[in-house]
Amino acid sequence: MTLACLLAFALSAAAETPAAKPPGRPVNAPPSYVIGLGDILRISVWKEPDLTLDVTVRQDGMITMPLLGDIRAAGRGPADLAAALATELKRFMEQPRVTVTVSQANSARVYVVGQMVRPGEFPLVGRMTVLKALALAGGFKEYAKPDSIVIVREDQSVLPFNFKRVAEGKDVSQNVLLSAGDTIVVP
Repeated sequence: MTLACLLAFALSAAAETPAAKPPGRPVNAPPSYVIGLGDILRISVWKEPDLTLDVTVRQDGMITMPLLGDIRAAGRGPADLAAALATELKRFMEQPRVTVTVSQANSARVYVVGQMVRPGEFPLVGRMTVLKALALAGGFKEYAKPDSIVIVREDQSVLPFNFKRVAEGKDVSQNVLLSAGDTIVVP
């Protein structure tokens, strides 16, 4: 199947997705963002310009903040990190208001391996699905088995993906949203 066909199918499937989602997280939605190594964070402390800065999460998972020193950032959500920073800053000021945003999600990557034209590591940008990742990997090689694809999650759970059934519109629920660290294996 050509790259153009993959992209056309991915775009048509996205167009058929209803705009209004029911309340709550859909079953195939990835978990909230988890800060990882190499991410660039914007930390804002309200009315404290000296404590408002951009930091990069180091390889040891830590960031360095004025007054606080090293704080673990990797493995936490932005809201959790903001709450932890606010708690620590209470030693120095009354009611600190801290906001943490992810300026660059450098740690969010997905991997496509196996019988693809361009297997490799791809940045997880926006709402990436399995079809979109397969399209980025350039389509299948001649001897690929698109009906036997699996997605291996960070927690080692395995999701089957049958490209043929999805392409025929028979089981599009397999076209799940990918999470950071997911590996798509194309035998």
